[in-house]
Amino acid sequence: MQIETKLPKVGTTIFTVMSQLAVEHKAVNLGQGFPDFETPANLRDALARAMSDGRNQYAPMSGIPKLREQIALLVERLYARRVSADTEVTVTSGATEAIFAAIACSVHTGDEVIVLDPCYDCYEPAIALAGGKAVHVPLSLPDFAVDWDRVRAAITPRTRLLMVNSPHNPSGAVFAEPDLDALAAIAVQHGLLVLSDEVYEHIVFDGRKHLSVSRRPALAERSFVISSFGKTWHCTGWKVGYCVAPKALTAEFRKVHQYLTFCTFHPAQCAFAEVMEHDPQHARELAGFYQAKCDQFRQLLAGSRFKLPAVHGGYFQLADYSAIRDIDDLNFCEWMVREAGVAAIPVSAFYETAPDSHLIRFCFAKSDATLEAAAERLCKI
Repeated sequence: MQIETKLPKVGTTIFTVMSQLAVEHKAVNLGQGFPDFETPANLRDALARAMSDGRNQYAPMSGIPKLREQIALLVERLYARRVSADTEVTVTSGATEAIFAAIACSVHTGDEVIVLDPCYDCYEPAIALAGGKAVHVPLSLPDFAVDWDRVRAAITPRTRLLMVNSPHNPSGAVFAEPDLDALAAIAVQHGLLVLSDEVYEHIVFDGRKHLSVSRRPALAERSFVISSFGKTWHCTGWKVGYCVAPKALTAEFRKVHQYLTFCTFHPAQCAFAEVMEHDPQHARELAGFYQAKCDQFRQLLAGSRFKLPAVHGGYFQLADYSAIRDIDDLNFCEWMVREAGVAAIPVSAFYETAPDSHLIRFCFAKSDATLEAAAERLCKI
């Protein structure tokens, strides 16, 4: 039987490929973006209680009320925006599902969606499956800043949605106030919707504040704002995220969500609601926790031949390997797994058309022992 693929440019993701290579070569895996340390004990205990209390059947489609209320309180506390837990907050099966549902409900056949390269690899497939076209606008190197003039030049009468991501994966760049000014002006002028991927919202360094689009009424009223409990609470395998959007957008979003997953892991929702209510310090301390890991990793690599750009948020460190080998980043990552025993991700995987920048991405959301073992091998290259 011959099946015409709907995703001709998609194969096995680079994250799976590099993780498999890491296992095969017994390498330290700094590729895939997940912590290798445990979730907080109080969260695990809350999950166990929820299961013991019988919260093991379908949850409400939009999420349990207590968790949606806690999300609404979080948005108000952090971003001074009051949202309705009933009509503007939806709990999803991970941020990836939320991104897919937001695109599926808002993008029609022939619509164009602006994405900023490098970008996370789930964006374009979701756009293609909705019948849309991804229009790639490259970020400016070396600091991965948005060139808003290039964004303006990319807008056509078919442009429907603009996707942004801060803190940025893979670079760790974060938005400044002028970025929100420019984004708001463009979105309002051209009547665009915005999808803001904010899964690393609590991981911003050097005393900066996360500049969510929720802070700006002109943006919040036209945006899907997406975040991730997995990134915040070190439990990416639970696959729980959420979307905050105005009532009209949420109504359309839920039409897709209810047929995509219907609902999300019930015991985890109960656990998150409990810890958000009783342990608000965890999210507040997350930036300091990860900044210490970032500083540690950079110090461990100080004696290596890698050049390390600054990181302002998230839990990834880019590394320039130009002083080591003059080959493309995919081949370098494969060589590094085999010869040095450390797995990373080639930054070209995040681009439609990658520049010749010799950059790879390490994840530093790892235990001290993992970072030390990886750095010892990397410093021998």
